[in-house]
Amino acid sequence: MKKNLRAHPMRNPIILALDVDTRDQALKIADDLSEIVGGFKLGPRLCLRYGMEFVKEMAQRGPIFLDNKHFDIPSTMEAAVRASFEAGASLVTVHALSGAEALKRMAAVEKELQSQRPFKILAVTILTSWDQASVPGNMKEQPIAQHVTDLVNLVSSSGLQGVVCSPHELDLLQNRDLYLVTPGIRFSMQDSGDQKRIMGPKEALRKGASALVVGRPILESNNIKETATDFVMAAYEEK
Repeated sequence: MKKNLRAHPMRNPIILALDVDTRDQALKIADDLSEIVGGFKLGPRLCLRYGMEFVKEMAQRGPIFLDNKHFDIPSTMEAAVRASFEAGASLVTVHALSGAEALKRMAAVEKELQSQRPFKILAVTILTSWDQASVPGNMKEQPIAQHVTDLVNLVSSSGLQGVVCSPHELDLLQNRDLYLVTPGIRFSMQDSGDQKRIMGPKEALRKGASALVVGRPILESNNIKETATDFVMAAYEEK
């Protein structure tokens, strides 16, 4: 596959969420799919078991999206992001809800680290496992779409351009020069799992997504190489 610049710093727009429990499983899947998917997403499920040395090991197999959603005081968030970068991560998540001071600090750190190699900090808006009914009570005064828009405005004004949002908010964020990473991607809308706001890969890219996170639809398929290839081909049809 030729490189898709829109997916930068991933190799192509499909990021495989390695939602498995063991190092051996993760390494086997990464070895099998390293020439197919654009990169691999790791989170607390594996990082808490195996630590940052495991992240370094995985980074040898492809670009790493380290999704630990840091939400803390600015100095702690900065230390976590720097540690993630040192381990080899190309994408790292923080919470947009952490506020303007923390996000401005993240923008400065991102600029510094980008001078060394491709790297982006992504601000998480509203989890795709939430719908309007499950939004916490203190946030229910306005629709999810408005929460996302308000948070993205905060992110942009702080100097960051990377955002994680559901595909349902992509229409609101077009033409804003944002790097949009979108989970909740499925070929079949019947297979939503615990994701509430989902969409197919072609439609999400058509609406402006930069990269798509796909987990169980690949990992639980009968042929993970074939299914991963199907997602990548669908992404390239809409590049």
